[in-house]
Amino acid sequence: MRREGGAAISAGDNGPTERRLGWYVRFKFGLVRWFLWWWASAFSLKGLYLFGRFFGTLEYAINFKRRARYRTELQRIYPEGISRTREKRITLSYFRRTRCDKLFYLIFDRLPREKIMRRIRFHGRQHLDEALKRGRGVYVMLSHNGSHHVAGLLMALLGYRCAGVRDRNEGAIRLYVQEKYAKTFPEFAAIRLLYADSFPRDIYRCFRENRVVGSALDVSRVRGLSLKTCPVEIFREQREFLTGTLQVALRCGATVLQGFVVSRPSFYVRLIAHPPLYVPGGDDPRQSDNVISRLMQEYAAGIEAHVREHPDHLSRI
Repeated sequence: MRREGGAAISAGDNGPTERRLGWYVRFKFGLVRWFLWWWASAFSLKGLYLFGRFFGTLEYAINFKRRARYRTELQRIYPEGISRTREKRITLSYFRRTRCDKLFYLIFDRLPREKIMRRIRFHGRQHLDEALKRGRGVYVMLSHNGSHHVAGLLMALLGYRCAGVRDRNEGAIRLYVQEKYAKTFPEFAAIRLLYADSFPRDIYRCFRENRVVGSALDVSRVRGLSLKTCPVEIFREQREFLTGTLQVALRCGATVLQGFVVSRPSFYVRLIAHPPLYVPGGDDPRQSDNVISRLMQEYAAGIEAHVREHPDHLSRI
């Protein structure tokens, strides 16, 4: 079993307990945040969104290497081939989306709560609510496509008790923003964040507390030989995806869903919860390996379908 979980901390503890940001990093991000908030105050969020699209277009024009990497990824997603015109349109949309997501992420905590709530569209929420009624917790299988790191905050603001399993190595901007979020949103400070290289006892506790637990299993590389993986076929390739959190969820009798986050124009966000991949009851525990293999392949197929529908949401570039 993968050692995934442990060391549960509140969101507000991320920076001080694991890594302290230097004064220059804080000054740099603070200056950027001030400018973005000034721009949004002067020209509205729509104006900030248009600024982000403009900045993303400039990045598209000058970042040749990133464009080339993205073109390679599109060839994997569409092995049958796509037109050059569509390829350019998708790539430009990717640059614009990622830039706008970063701008919104940096000033999210400065926005009035009601303005944030008006920008959330939750598709398939009934699937999550029905799963929580069973009282054994819900495991949401996320992926590294789109701004999945904001999903926990949005879910918490909607009233759900959440937990997330993440890698211990976080970027500076993520640590900085998480500190700001924890000071502004009590719901974010209440999220249980579990490190992926510790013991799983706290994941068990989260499921017993009937929380919504999320993690992304589609890793680009496995960081330890002791981590349990399962082979899947995705985009006509053989990949190894992590299975630790899924194993814990099955042992706890949790319902398993697959979820995605889609960024829409003008900083609207679409949360998507698909019908359950697994509902406890009726499975022979001696066949757990077969259940995991089936669920992981369905998870991979769900990612493939989602990415082909939203190719500009690829994040591993």
